[in-house]
Amino acid sequence: MKTKVLNQSIYILKSLVLSFVITLSLVLIASLLLSYTPLKESMIPLFNTIIMVISITVGGIYISIKIGEKGWLNGGTIGVLYFLILVLLNYLFIKPFIFDIYSMGKFFISLVTGIIGGMIGINIK
Repeated sequence: MKTKVLNQSIYILKSLVLSFVITLSLVLIASLLLSYTPLKESMIPLFNTIIMVISITVGGIYISIKIGEKGWLNGGTIGVLYFLILVLLNYLFIKPFIFDIYSMGKFFISLVTGIIGGMIGINIK
């Protein structure tokens, strides 16, 4: 039982690292696109949401494939943890966290995206 919990914790950590590596890569690509193409800065929120969705989906798929059960729960966990880490980083480096409709929407998107990614991962296996 202890080994199973430890393995799940390791897979959660690996999945979060994978999600954030994908996020950093896609943010770099998006910043290059914004710098060297005529795209406007008003596209940044859309890019952020798309990058978040892709990263959480891949993380949810990864953890579901590795654990092999309860994909919706594991994927949802990745979505929630990803959001909480982003909120923590935002609080530490940028500004205080304000719980408003925008942040509730991002949380809901993170949760649902993680759940969908988890279900995809279970069905891929």
